[in-house]
Parts: sequence; C-alpha cells; structure tokens
Amino acid sequence: MSGAAGFGQSGGHPIDGQLTTPTPASVEFDLVTVDASDTEALSRFWAIACGLHEVEREDAGRWIVLAGPDGQRRMGFQRATALSASVDNSRIHLDLSCAPTDFELAVERLLLAGARLLRPLRTEPYGAIANLVDPEGNVFDLCAYV
Repeated sequence: MSGAAGFGQSGGHPIDGQLTTPTPASVEFDLVTVDASDTEALSRFWAIACGLHEVEREDAGRWIVLAGPDGQRRMGFQRATALSASVDNSRIHLDLSCAPTDFELAVERLLLAGARLLRPLRTEPYGAIANLVDPEGNVFDLCAYV
C-alpha cells in the first residue's frame, strides 16, 4: 500500500501507521441515519426531542432529513429495507458525503483504509452511493449528492 496516493507519507493522521496524508478526495461527515418502519412518526419524535425541523423529504416519506436551527443536517430517517435488516441488525449508521467528482477516489481511499463494500456502487436520484462497513463491520454510506 505504500505506493498508493496518500500512503506511506508523513504529515497527516495515521491509520495503523500507513495512511498519513489525506488524498485529494474530501470526505465529510453528513448525518446520522436511522432505519424506521414509520419514518414520519420517528422523525417527528426526534424533531421534538432535539429541537430539529424537517428540511428534506423524498419518495413519499421513504427518506426524511431533520436539521438544527442553523440549517445543518443532523439526522436522516429511511424506511427500513432488507439490506439494513440483513447486514448487522443495526438500525443506525453514519452517512459521509463527498463531491460527485471525488466519489470514485473517495471510495478507493475508504477501501484502502479497510472498509468493505456491501453491494455494488449505485446511482439514485440524489446521486451516487456506496454502502460500506468499517473494519469492525459497522455500516456506513458514502453519498455524492448531485
């Protein structure tokens, strides 16, 4: 791995002493996503509990996003799917985001760092998505919103 971009160089945050310089693909934390059988009810509960408000809704409530008073996305609620139920029975996962132009490089960087793809990369109406797990099996997504 020391020949790959960003590996074996000095100056960044090490992962197992190998990944030490960030690559050009910028990946950022987006929000926490909760799988729900009733996205409407669960998002309403968390909106009240945390003082959040709805800023996004897709596919008749299949996906609802709540933001704080500053407009920053905080929580997403997605209707539970067979994929989410079959992977690790976890109903909460992190969503990361990157620019569409950085998507392939960002996926490669995550895989080199130890992530594993759960299924093939795909495109949705909102952009490209990669469903992944970290080295300990925790589910997360990388989204490149259009």
